[in-house]
Amino acid sequence: MKETYSQALQRLEKIVAQIDSGELEIDQLADKIKEANAIIEFCNDKLTKADEEIKKLSEEKQ
Repeated sequence: MKETYSQALQRLEKIVAQIDSGELEIDQLADKIKEANAIIEFCNDKLTKADEEIKKLSEEKQ
């Protein structure tokens, strides 16, 4: 199953909370930051694609 934007955002929020709490070891912290960066990239891609679709639909209506 592909992850949705909302699911990715929830996962990112959970990682940020773990980082903020200071409960992670340094090795875990590095892994969580890498994971967070991947999630951010995924979310940015989703937003970019949605924006492109909206622009395309707007152009077709004109």
